[in-house]
Amino acid sequence: MPISIRCNDYKVLLVIIVILTVVVNGCATLPKGGGKKREVKRMLVTAYSADQKSTGWKHKWGCFLLPPVYAYGPNEGKPKKVGITADGTRAKKGTIAADISKYPYGTKMYVPGYGWGEVHDIGSAIKGDHIDVFFPDVKDARAWGRKYLDVIILR
Repeated sequence: MPISIRCNDYKVLLVIIVILTVVVNGCATLPKGGGKKREVKRMLVTAYSADQKSTGWKHKWGCFLLPPVYAYGPNEGKPKKVGITADGTRAKKGTIAADISKYPYGTKMYVPGYGWGEVHDIGSAIKGDHIDVFFPDVKDARAWGRKYLDVIILR
């Protein structure tokens, strides 16, 4: 009895081959650590954006020759570049603020519900096992809230 294969069967087979290829090559798994140690730690995860409240800046009105945005807190009165992290990179989705004495710049982390990110920033309230994940939209950052999650850390 001859076996007939329909066009849809080829499409299904092709999709299965592509999925298996992706999984075998590691695209659907953790990034290759290059000898890095993988660690899972329960952490407080909060969110921030480039808005005034999250990043500690305020407008200084009436200054025509000076930049209009100044920091408050420990850097009070100093000009501030909004959207630039502590290590000098531009904040974007995947930017994480952490206690750099525990998690130095460049530490990669996987945050459930957020995805992979890398430490590029610090924060005055970010100490110990507390990280802050960056969202480009202030509404998304506020919606995130405060969560205790098991974060994967690549050292």
